[in-house]
Amino acid sequence: MWPVLILLALIAVNIAATGVDFIVPSVNDDGRLGGAFVNILRRSAPLLLIALGMTLVIATKGIDLSVGAVYAIGAAIACQTIIDAPDQTAGGLVLGAVALALAATAVIGAWNGVMVAHFGIQPIVATLVLMIAGRGIAQLVTGGQIPKVQDSSPFTELGRGAFLTVPIPIWIAALVLTALALLTRRTALGMLLESVGGNPEASRLAGIRSRGITVLVYLVCGLCAGLAGLIGAANLGSADANNGGLWIELDAILAVVIGGTALLGGRFFLLGTAIGVVIIGTLEDTIINVGLSSQWQFTAKAIVVFAVALLQSPEFRGWALRPLRRRPEAPAPAEAEEVAS
Repeated sequence: MWPVLILLALIAVNIAATGVDFIVPSVNDDGRLGGAFVNILRRSAPLLLIALGMTLVIATKGIDLSVGAVYAIGAAIACQTIIDAPDQTAGGLVLGAVALALAATAVIGAWNGVMVAHFGIQPIVATLVLMIAGRGIAQLVTGGQIPKVQDSSPFTELGRGAFLTVPIPIWIAALVLTALALLTRRTALGMLLESVGGNPEASRLAGIRSRGITVLVYLVCGLCAGLAGLIGAANLGSADANNGGLWIELDAILAVVIGGTALLGGRFFLLGTAIGVVIIGTLEDTIINVGLSSQWQFTAKAIVVFAVALLQSPEFRGWALRPLRRRPEAPAPAEAEEVAS
């Protein structure tokens, strides 16, 4: 409830600052949906994909700091594969490059899971290693250059195209969200994830393959990061190994926290994560629309996260509402006898 109220408040501030056109979508000359809020959703699609994978990892009491580097690796593999081919517009080439990038990022995610589940390395340490080395791997793939795929229209459509007037990145993010929600809430997988996050040892003793589930969620997280990198590279028409997805892992963790997922594991909310992503995207536009400097961006994010965390805390709400719940003082003995008579 609280993230939704925060989002509605941000939308109200933007409507007051820029008018109702902020929330009302429009149709561009090319037949695609546009408008400020639609653009926020389109730009937030890569972050949403990464945040969804991060949610599953955090649900198992883990963390993945390497998603930004995996983002860069996926983009580098796809773009470099396309520019090395004689015909960049071939549909089969683009599909092969996308498949190769997704397979590589899934393997990288699974490697993180193996380090955590089978070798007992702390998640923050295991993924921090790849966070540092991953961008070096991306630079090796691209030879230290920035491969540009402006001539490959099938690939760039992944980030700039539209289907039924709705931008393709929004479609991809919505489909992944729906698939993960159905998989975790309509099957036993969600309960198993929360069980492993709540108490891995007890889950193992109960017969749950906690190690396999841990590897699986890291694999999914790597896959989501790779897909986000493909969308980002397709939108820009290039892959920047140094700056692609830089610090996106921090925004993903912020979105997960805003959405109500417990960082200690055992509880997760995919829809809450999606709302957290939209809050972050809307907040970035709000800073500009109200006339503040872009330097306020990080401070504003911290304030919003702090406010949502306090509102979601039962202890804080109980303390804040305590004066309203005070019982009326008991009447004095003389007053009590008078009332009785």
